[in-house]
Amino acid sequence: MNDAEEGRVVVGVDGSVASEAALRWALEDSRRRGAALQVVHAWTYPAATMRAYGGTALPVVAAEDVEEAARGIVAATVARVVGDADDVPLTVAVARGHPAEVLVQAASDADLLVVGSRGDGGFKGMLLGSITGHVVHSARCPVVVVKPPAPERSPPRRGAKGVSLAGGAP
Repeated sequence: MNDAEEGRVVVGVDGSVASEAALRWALEDSRRRGAALQVVHAWTYPAATMRAYGGTALPVVAAEDVEEAARGIVAATVARVVGDADDVPLTVAVARGHPAEVLVQAASDADLLVVGSRGDGGFKGMLLGSITGHVVHSARCPVVVVKPPAPERSPPRRGAKGVSLAGGAP
């Protein structure tokens, strides 16, 4: 592509390994196409931060503290993955709301939306995850789902005379 900016790529980040893989992929794709990159993180006020008091739910943690923690997650993830690279125009958006809805809205005029296949949602055993599935079916632009890297396996332990100890009797 040429040196002119060619569109915008939006990537969802939640601090998970899958979202770091998505950010890594989106960064490389943005470089390749000469596009701007927007990193998006959505946060909600968790129900566990509320306590019933006389029939009324009162917050135990201030919304500002939850938002500050969300900003910290994004900053740490961007620092780990992007580092000090400055060859791609990058913006960060942190918004309160359901992650799928925030991502779909952020990508409403984007050229591409990139998400991890599994994040920090409560249903880690699902194939794509509820947020990813919602995004895939609702986004107006193409969506890339990035699988997290396979976990590294440690080599099998060796016993006396090089006999493998992983997986049963020698």
